[in-house]
Amino acid sequence: LGVGAGWQEREHTAFGFDLLPLAERMDRFEEGLEVISRLLRSDGPASFQGRTYRLHEAVLLPRPQRPDGPPILIGGNGPRRTLPLVARYADEWNAVYIPPTRFIELSARLDSLLIEQNRPASAVRRSLMTGLFFGRDEAELRAKLENRDPASLRERGVIVGTPNEVLEQLNTLALAGVQRVMLQWLALDDLAGLEALAEAVL
Repeated sequence: LGVGAGWQEREHTAFGFDLLPLAERMDRFEEGLEVISRLLRSDGPASFQGRTYRLHEAVLLPRPQRPDGPPILIGGNGPRRTLPLVARYADEWNAVYIPPTRFIELSARLDSLLIEQNRPASAVRRSLMTGLFFGRDEAELRAKLENRDPASLRERGVIVGTPNEVLEQLNTLALAGVQRVMLQWLALDDLAGLEALAEAVL
């Protein structure tokens, strides 16, 4: 179950929610995590009195097949609000668009927060979602970049390159402690390129 505080105003409008300023959005997210956890992980009725959400002897039916419900994934990079919520509620932390050096720093912060929650570092899987520019050769890569600078993209954590370069960057992420990478393939009609990526990398 992947959850986050939200960011896209269009989605909030479509479903009738105010996006809210960031601090209030994080407060709502924290309450939401508490409600989700109580409903998924309580055998009996759950009660909660918050500013946004209220439960009164609520029972989630049907019960999850897993004893504690589905694993909870929390996405985000915030060291002050997001990572403490990861340490308290999550089974997986999904960092977003950061380079390996920053991932290492935030992962160490998460380790400290997990200790405070009496949870081992291994209790939370570490993953990363980031962008991708992939070309089967240099010419195809240049065409896809459309004059974007590969070095500055990589500094922001984006994977950029031909097959060997992509493999090298993924290996660097693995050495930084990333256990799963979610690459955004935004060229939805380029199925041949996606197949080439799969053959070259997977």
